[in-house]
Formats: sequence, structure tokens, C-alpha cells
Amino acid sequence: MNTLHRTALLAAAGTALVLSLTACQGDGDANSAPKSGSSVNAQSPSGKATDASTTTGSTNSAGSGSSSGSTGSNGSGGSTKSSGSSGSSGSSGSGSSGEQASASTPVCAAGDVHITAATQDGPPYTHIVLTAKNTSRHSCRLTGFPHIQFLESHKQDVPAVAKSKPEAPVVLAAGDPAYALVKLSDGGREENNEPVTAFSVMLAGDPTVIAVTAPGSAGIAVDPAKALTGYWTPELRNGADDF
Repeated sequence: MNTLHRTALLAAAGTALVLSLTACQGDGDANSAPKSGSSVNAQSPSGKATDASTTTGSTNSAGSGSSSGSTGSNGSGGSTKSSGSSGSSGSSGSGSSGEQASASTPVCAAGDVHITAATQDGPPYTHIVLTAKNTSRHSCRLTGFPHIQFLESHKQDVPAVAKSKPEAPVVLAAGDPAYALVKLSDGGREENNEPVTAFSVMLAGDPTVIAVTAPGSAGIAVDPAKALTGYWTPELRNGADDF
């Protein structure tokens, strides 16, 4: 009886010990779970997600920048094309407006321009260039050719050379010049040249006489029978103004 009782007691004690150990292990797992949970929270994917979102944000920014850049490029291209079209239309518009301006612009009067004379090339000085500068504050149309009389004894205007006539009327904005080439003589020794220190010029459509001082201290030598004038042009042109 005593032996059986002891055995039963030992068995009961062993069972209690096993239960106690099991309870302790249960507590240990329970305690370890929060630690593991804390560890997971500390290294949570949400932290990584934040980094990822930052990286994604940068990528989006780069994407946006890239997209924006491409949009800018396209916009730029658009502007260029648009500007090109505008330029084209502007050119055509300007052309038509220029034609309208030519038709509607008033003819230059004597008071609108200042005319000066200068020798062309070297001696013998057979040609001079007249420059008519628009000194007014508005545009004006310089038509035809200068009506020149070199000598009081020779009352006829110097003849104009037809090939020098420009295709369109010369419209001078304020401050712009126009030119006319004038032949004085052939440069021969046996010509009937006469000295001229000043001469008169009239513009087409205006009877006002403009006195022009001849270039050079001694003036110019003119043969009235050989004198010729070109039309007013925006610039002197080879060929058309060679006479």
C-alpha cells in the first residue's frame, strides 16, 4: 500500500510539474508574440512602403518632369510650327499691307525729303548719286525720277533712263533713303562741258524747286547733251543703273 501510494503521489507530482512547465511555456510564447509583433511593426512593410512611395514620388516627379519636358518639347514644337505659320501669314499679310500702303501712302513732297549729291567712282567724274532721305515723321511714296535742270541756259529736264525704273513705287518710311544715279558726261576732253556748282531738282507731283549743291569744291562738269538720270530706287542696282 505504501509503495502504491508513493507511486501515485510521484505520478501526480509529475503530472503537476508537466502542467506547470506547459503553462510556463504557454506564457513564454504569449510574451514572445508581442516582441515579435513589435519587431514586425518596427520593420513593417509600411516603412518600406513609405520609402517606396518616396521613390515612386521621385519617379513620378521624374515622370512628370519627363512628361512635362515632352509636353514642353511638343509645346515648343507647336510654338515653332505656329510661329512658322504666323511668319508665313505675317509675310503674306505684310506683303499685302505693303501693297495697300503703297497705294494709300501720300506722295513725297519737297518738304518731306532732303536731297544731297555725291560723286561716284573716281576722276573723270562722269556720274553723281542723288540721295533723297525722308526727313518727315511719316511714310511717303517717292515716284518717278528726279526732274533735274543743271543750267539756266538749258531749261529742259535731264532725260530719264527707262531700264532703271523699279517694278514697284518706292515707299520711304521716316528716315529711309532712296537713290538716283545721274550721268553728267562721257568723260571726254572734247565735250561741251560746263561747270555746275548747284542745280535744281523737282519731285514728281510737286512743282517746288529744290536747290542741290554740287559735290566737290569746284563743282561738277556737265555736258547737257549727254546728261541722263535714273529713277528713284531703294538701292543702286548693277545693270539697271549702269548707263
